[in-house]
Amino acid sequence: MIRILAMVAVGLLAVACDDEDVPPPPPVELQGHEISHYDQMIVVDHDGPRAQIHLKSRDEPVWFSSVRDAFAFHFLPEEPRDIAAIYVTDTGRAASWADPGPGVWIEARDAFFVIGSDMRGGMGAEEPVPFGTEEAAKAFVAEHGGTIVPFDEVPEDYVLGATTEPEHMMHDASH
Repeated sequence: MIRILAMVAVGLLAVACDDEDVPPPPPVELQGHEISHYDQMIVVDHDGPRAQIHLKSRDEPVWFSSVRDAFAFHFLPEEPRDIAAIYVTDTGRAASWADPGPGVWIEARDAFFVIGSDMRGGMGAEEPVPFGTEEAAKAFVAEHGGTIVPFDEVPEDYVLGATTEPEHMMHDASH
C-alpha cells in the first residue's frame, strides 16, 4: 500500500510540475552563418558582444549581433514571451572585442552589465556590455567608463531610446 501511495505521489508531482522545472537549453556556438533577428545581417560580421535567445516554442535560438537587440526583444511586447534562456557574450572572457570567440556564453540574467561606456555594439549603438564577474565589469568601467547594473536594472530607454555617439566620435559642426 505504501508503495502504491508513493508511486501515486510521484506521478502527481510529475503532472504538477510545469516547464519551469525543465532546465534551459545550453548556448549554441556560432558557426558563421547565423542571421541577426532585427538587422538580418550575419552575426559574426559585427564587433562586440552578441546574444542568443532560446524560446520554448522554437528549436533554434534567435540570434542578435548586439546585446542591445536582445534586450529590445526582451522588452518589446510584440515579441514572444516564452523565453527559456538568454545567453550573452561574457566580455571578460572574450578573445577580443572584434571576435569574442567560442565558449564565452553566460546566462544574461546572471551577468553584470556596463551601461554608458564609450564602447559601441555591433551596429554602432550604445551597448549594455555583459560580464560574468563584477570584478571584470569594474576593470572595464575603469578603462571605458559607465555604470554596472544587473540584468533587471538595464533601463528600457537605454535600449529602446535614441543612441548617442561617444565624445571622441562626435563631429564638430563648426568645421
